[in-house]
Amino acid sequence: MDIKSRIIGAAKQIMSVVDFSPEIGLVLGSGLGDYAEMLENPVIIDYADIPGFPVSSVAGHKSRFVLGERFGRKIIAMQGRFHYYEGYSQQELTIPVRAMHLLGVEKLLITNAAGGINTAWSSGALMAITDHINYSGANPLMGPNFEEFGSRFPDMSEVYDSALREKLVAEAENAGIRVERGVYIMFTGPSYETPAEIRMARAMGADAVGMSTVPEAIAANHCGMKVLGISCITNMAAGVLKAPLDHKEVMETANRVKGNFTKLIDIAIQKVF
Repeated sequence: MDIKSRIIGAAKQIMSVVDFSPEIGLVLGSGLGDYAEMLENPVIIDYADIPGFPVSSVAGHKSRFVLGERFGRKIIAMQGRFHYYEGYSQQELTIPVRAMHLLGVEKLLITNAAGGINTAWSSGALMAITDHINYSGANPLMGPNFEEFGSRFPDMSEVYDSALREKLVAEAENAGIRVERGVYIMFTGPSYETPAEIRMARAMGADAVGMSTVPEAIAANHCGMKVLGISCITNMAAGVLKAPLDHKEVMETANRVKGNFTKLIDIAIQKVF
């Protein structure tokens, strides 16, 4: 089954289970998936039940869609994502986002757990993504272009919508939540970056590093979606502190900041989107 057939098939499968068209899409990263539990009148669809759909294999990712309502808005949430390092192509990684587009989603909030490169921050900080650096060596738009999704050579000047981002930062500040702004860089993983690689990334202008988000953001931009990106700085990147990096720390920090993170998504849904 080719990628386009898998995208269309996923959208049809989801439409056959729910009786509404979602307007907002959420991609919930490592340790951040609990937000999906807050959706009202939820409909749950396991990725494994969708023919040709990838599945998540990483701790902290439940590997399912949750569709429902929040503040009267129709939402589809990815409770768990897949990653390039799991062996999927970037075209496969973006099947969910493109399926969301076919379902009617126009606004996408992408979240991730990230390592902090900016030494002015500490673990637990929340960062609104202003731009990204694709250091993965691949692009989800490689291969045949699907004209019904977007043009062959899409502009990437503003992948992350600046008006939405600034409104989010302002509304968060009003609610007593500090949100940093910064550039996210994607490495492939699954090994964490070396201290030398982090020094390079800092020199390139990156503030946070992770192993996701960029393919989804590129595909969403290609489809004409308005994108917000939020990184939860769950650990400081290699070489910033003396301690070795551990995925357990990522999960623990995500759990610690869950309250503010939940409030931030609520603000996005209720006041920004």
